Amino acid sequence: MSSVTTGLAARYAGALYDLASEADAVDAVLADFDATAKMIESSDDLSRLITSPVLGRQEQTAAMTAVLEKAGANPLTVKFIGAVAQNGRLFALDRIMQNFAELVAKKRGQISAEIVSAVALDDERQKLVQDTVAKIAGSDKLSLSMRVDPSLIGGLVVRIGSRMIDTSIKTKLNRLEAAMKGVA
Repeated sequence: MSSVTTGLAARYAGALYDLASEADAVDAVLADFDATAKMIESSDDLSRLITSPVLGRQEQTAAMTAVLEKAGANPLTVKFIGAVAQNGRLFALDRIMQNFAELVAKKRGQISAEIVSAVALDDERQKLVQDTVAKIAGSDKLSLSMRVDPSLIGGLVVRIGSRMIDTSIKTKLNRLEAAMKGVA
């Protein structure tokens, strides 16, 4: 990810946080972002809509607005994502949503962490991972987001603030491949 995308996402997230705070809608926007991320993850069409250079800004804006309104999203969320689409920045939506969640957690004195697993974790495993991450972070005030990335094959990738712990099989295979080529 480029530093341009990171800076862009942080600026958008900061602006949204200010708007959501004024409207007393921070929790609603967080919930909408969680639902939106799940919709994008489960729909190839929605994923293509966000990443397609073929679709124009008007089509992206209209489609995202319709999807969010049908999902019952907060008007601020609908308007914000519509503005992101209109500005041609939907490619950064995932990072914007992550930055927003991290900013909210920081403002609330929480430590944010992201868990990426190869398969969806059941409630028992989620609790175990959450407890372990809380111990590593040294805080029980934890804002945890979980997502699935089948390309990991197995294992987990844990991000706690700027720290990353990668125990995925994908990474281990990549390291093995590099070692066998004599790169490492």
